[in-house]
Amino acid sequence: MLEFLSIVPLAQVVTSAPPVAPSYLSREVLRVQEIRPLPGQLNTVPVFNSNSPEVIQSEGVLLSTFPPNGMRSPQAHLNYPLQGRFDFFAHHIARGVRPGDVRTMYMGILVYNPTNRTVTLDVLQASSYLTQEAPFYDLPSYLSNPVGSVFAGPGSRATDSILRGNRQLGWPNRITIPPQSSRLLVNLPIPLRDLSALQNGVPLPQHLLPTDPTEGLVDDAANPLGAIAMPPGTGTPAATNQRPPTNGRTVLMHLQSDGPIYMANLAMYARINANGSERAPSMTEWESMLVQGNLVTPRDHPPTPPNQNSVARMFYGRVAGIAQGSEWTARLTDTPNSDYLSIPQPGQAISYVIASLERGTFGTGQVQSAPMLARYPDTAYLANGNYGIHYNLNIPLVNNTDTPQTVNLTLQTPLKDAEYQGGLRFLNPPDDNVFFRGTVRLQYEDDFGVPTTRYLHVVQRRGQEGEPLVQLRMRRRSSRTVQVDFLYPPDSTPPQVFTIQTNPSILDRF
Repeated sequence: MLEFLSIVPLAQVVTSAPPVAPSYLSREVLRVQEIRPLPGQLNTVPVFNSNSPEVIQSEGVLLSTFPPNGMRSPQAHLNYPLQGRFDFFAHHIARGVRPGDVRTMYMGILVYNPTNRTVTLDVLQASSYLTQEAPFYDLPSYLSNPVGSVFAGPGSRATDSILRGNRQLGWPNRITIPPQSSRLLVNLPIPLRDLSALQNGVPLPQHLLPTDPTEGLVDDAANPLGAIAMPPGTGTPAATNQRPPTNGRTVLMHLQSDGPIYMANLAMYARINANGSERAPSMTEWESMLVQGNLVTPRDHPPTPPNQNSVARMFYGRVAGIAQGSEWTARLTDTPNSDYLSIPQPGQAISYVIASLERGTFGTGQVQSAPMLARYPDTAYLANGNYGIHYNLNIPLVNNTDTPQTVNLTLQTPLKDAEYQGGLRFLNPPDDNVFFRGTVRLQYEDDFGVPTTRYLHVVQRRGQEGEPLVQLRMRRRSSRTVQVDFLYPPDSTPPQVFTIQTNPSILDRF
């Protein structure tokens, strides 16, 4: 991440031609206010977190908790059994090796029972979407989303579904795993051509078929793991500005196991039928990939070790491992022993950090990134971004003044700061880069005392102050509790803040 420059005071401007400053400096707005760490903490539920490498361009192991014994690449297996409640998160992008490479990449999730008794795995909730099913629409900052029909990207749509307590159609309620046996939990395609071509068995273009007519065909026992060859010099010539096709998939699951299991997320190209069409890899092929496969390459950029304050540019890295924590429950009050949160004085605001990370704590010192219980050495030291983690904020507001007040509750995306700058820095107008896109749920009593639940899809760009998610008109000496929750969506960039602001009084406006 690039460090931001300081604004040069006008008194320091000289008459000679000054160097040209970055354009965002003239747009920067400082909102003087209080910034607080978020109360509460992450729970201890493990999360199978598969996000590195984000881009898949080869077959192999994405993340495996299996023991390394007997594996061709022992370093690809973390030897971490899962049991009880745990979550599964995966977010990957399949990309062709070159323009015109439209082979389908499959994501297979294997589950193994190492015990001598049958183990049951309950699928409490599950959701998965492709970019084709959830395009990155250019949406307004706020849209009402009562039934989940508003989304921008697969991460936005999948987290919305889980937030509503849904299990997507087609997922099993439960799978039973016999002793010392494995089961294929999912076998999901990430197609690089029109989804209907895969579903309807349309053959691949001729230049993508194996040069050996027996390679990768059905019942090809001699080479069950062989990737579909792309011989040098073959393929349709492409314009120099053409890019390889891409497609992404997000998977979120809440799971419960009544015994220890091992789990692996694997990548494999579709196998080829005799007529040139693609088919999903078989269970046997997935098991062979688990044992024979290497870690998927190319790898992501390795992370900067923690607490390297002298390093000018920090690489957080992407996550591949078992993180600890699936939900952050917070009750926002004046003090840890208080039962309520006093609204700010008119014209003032209080902000609480959301998804804070190293060099992005706004001076609070609070890093919310989930710790890693097991990880690959070249991946993130913490689950920075907390993708898929449920933020659950309880806000018992009190207007302890003698006059009615109007209070705004807002999600904001200020410029990232490590230290307190006297407040929050925003850009007017914000950058074009989208830093947050997902659904937020609000539950409260409206100004007429009617219990209300609202789902609001929020899109925020870097430096965006945002408009209120809800505006409350609070009578004198009254209280109102608001519940705000969301799953931090993939394809977002932390940190954000949640802000409670009291509008200026009428007298303050003149």
